[in-house]
Amino acid sequence: MVLECDAVLFDLDGVLVESGPVIERMWRGWAARRGLDPDGVMALTPGRRAPDVVRLAAPELDAVKEADDLEEYQVADPHLLREIAGARALTGALPAGAWAVVTSGSRFVATTRLRAVGVTEPPVLVTADDVVYGKPDPEGYLSAAEALGVPPGRCVVVEDAPSGARAGLAAGMRVVGVEGGGIGDGDGVEFVVADLTALSVTTASGGQTGLRISRTATR
Repeated sequence: MVLECDAVLFDLDGVLVESGPVIERMWRGWAARRGLDPDGVMALTPGRRAPDVVRLAAPELDAVKEADDLEEYQVADPHLLREIAGARALTGALPAGAWAVVTSGSRFVATTRLRAVGVTEPPVLVTADDVVYGKPDPEGYLSAAEALGVPPGRCVVVEDAPSGARAGLAAGMRVVGVEGGGIGDGDGVEFVVADLTALSVTTASGGQTGLRISRTATR
């Protein structure tokens, strides 16, 4: 299957960087310190900004302050971070100005994690610091498309969480899913892959970017 587009917009955690162990340790620790159910808190985290998780889990707390206090835990244990297979190769194959990262984490956390796994910082990086509303709101993906100068309908989003898929779809973009964050065929995605080794990018005629995936790699 081949998707034609002018830009590819990636989520960060679970798509380019395997940060699950760090995120789980951070949120379970926070839940324990606040007397909350760790499993319940973890169920709220996929695709959401830290303040949004706090608002849902403990609305009586100051969400912004709690999120700020968690920053040190967000970048702890960098040795636990891993590149999602194929992330460096795929992003390295994309033309300059044809890709972006849209993440629910802060800019500090995003750049730290990208460096830790050796993925080059993209020309456009939209973080929790840059938006008013987090995923599933489309603001982040629309901001990235605008910064790249690409119409939303000519963007393909790569996401691992259902909330991220909803954000991409609400922005008028097509979405490719990556396993691991709960995303599935019922979330409106074009298809789901195990990791980024299943995707390849070639430059098509007229300066367009073709995102190509073999049928044998789809679910």
